[in-house]
Amino acid sequence: MRRPRPAQPPTQWQHLSLWEAVRYRVLPQLPLYFRSTIQIGGISATEIYTFGTALSAAIEEEVVRVLNDLRDLWDPQQQYRHARFERQAQRFPDVLLIDREKSDILFGIELKSWYLLAKEGEPSFRFTVTPKACSLADLLVIVPWALSYVVAGTPVMFEPFIESARYVAEYRNYWWQHMRRTDQDTAIHAPADAKPYPEGREQIADVPAHDPGRNFGRIARIGLMDAYIQRCMELSLLGISIRNWHTFFKQAGRGS
Repeated sequence: MRRPRPAQPPTQWQHLSLWEAVRYRVLPQLPLYFRSTIQIGGISATEIYTFGTALSAAIEEEVVRVLNDLRDLWDPQQQYRHARFERQAQRFPDVLLIDREKSDILFGIELKSWYLLAKEGEPSFRFTVTPKACSLADLLVIVPWALSYVVAGTPVMFEPFIESARYVAEYRNYWWQHMRRTDQDTAIHAPADAKPYPEGREQIADVPAHDPGRNFGRIARIGLMDAYIQRCMELSLLGISIRNWHTFFKQAGRGS
């Protein structure tokens, strides 16, 4: 089996210019436009690890609001006046760009927030969606964030990780079956009828034959994000790197 290559929509796709504007112009610049109204204070160093989960959903909602506010960047000619980004609960992908006039899904974004001071030191979510459930235009976007004053302030966003959702799904399966070192069964059971944007609760997850540690789908551990995660660890908060903040909070936790 050949190693997967990054995927993107075909050149003749009618919405390609819109997709390229979102993918290359808007999403990378989200940190410049993100302004959260959330204000946090009074968090102790020993509580820092449990804090991020409580805010993650709110951060993702804010990102969707910002995407819609940046309409002039992704639709400068107003060709998609009736389109907007919308979140959908418990469905893949998390966010859809929908033209309501035509009832047409243009593409989707699987949006995940990553609290940079979370204990794992890496994005911990699992992405198990089968490749056939991802359209060529769907994106996986991971948004890293922290509080402006580390244990207080407003959420601050940093450079997001952006990749083709189908490519990530294909690479995840390739890594599971051909790259990791294991003597166990590497088979993956894929749902037979999976397709993009299912209307109900159809099965769209790949399931490994053997995974007692529940590591299948841990995207941060398959190599695709290694360089990105290292860059994030060197980001600065109040003049101190994220890596050193992790060290500080671990030491504070041991001393509590």
